Amino acid sequence: MTDLSPVALGWLFLAGFAGGFIDAIAGGGGLITVPALLATGMPPQVALGTNKLQSACGTAIAVWRYAKAGLMKTPGLRLAVVVAFLASMAGAHAVSILSKDLLKQLIPWLLAAVAVYTALNRRFGVETGRRKMSPVWFAVLFGIALGFYDGFFGPGTGSFWMLAVVALLGLELRGATGYTKAANLASNLGSLAVFLAYGSVHFAAAGAMIGGQLIGARLGSGLVIRQGAGLIRPVFLTVVFAMTAKLGWDAWRG
Repeated sequence: MTDLSPVALGWLFLAGFAGGFIDAIAGGGGLITVPALLATGMPPQVALGTNKLQSACGTAIAVWRYAKAGLMKTPGLRLAVVVAFLASMAGAHAVSILSKDLLKQLIPWLLAAVAVYTALNRRFGVETGRRKMSPVWFAVLFGIALGFYDGFFGPGTGSFWMLAVVALLGLELRGATGYTKAANLASNLGSLAVFLAYGSVHFAAAGAMIGGQLIGARLGSGLVIRQGAGLIRPVFLTVVFAMTAKLGWDAWRG
């Protein structure tokens, strides 16, 4: 592994803090952390593996705080966690043999649809809605689809979980954030296990980012618990629009 200077490790600490803070509120912290890791010159697969490790630590803090606040009692959540974990392992294995080109072209359009739907629907996640799908079937179908996607490619996973949980399970945004973080943690850990098996993790970089992640995730999750949908909705929209613009630009440039 490439040695990193103290200055580079300091920047990674700050990137971990910013990513953990945003991730705990609305997801999308990878917009900050993955480019920061790539800027150090490490190979892309190592940057992705390192990002999974540091992200998992920050997400674990957020999940623990949401569980203490009673936001992890949704029916079917445990099943979704197990399915997402296993599916993400399959996705991480598949990334070495399948092309990402189609996803790179498709995902910005899907994210744009999520952003537009959320922006136009001003009551999105403000209060509990009507459940439109069985929690068990939801956990199985979305656990497989989004767990595999997170292991294979990843950007926008949290946004897709949030939209699906609010629209199909009828949760308000605070409860949806708790469900999303738990499922995201599972898919992070599943894909991380595969990256570790391939030796694609830079532990010094991960250590620096984890320090920042733990602080950022604690602060962000505390704000969510106190302020709820009033905070989550604008941050969620900002992150989704930013991710759409970045991925769209990458796809067009590539």
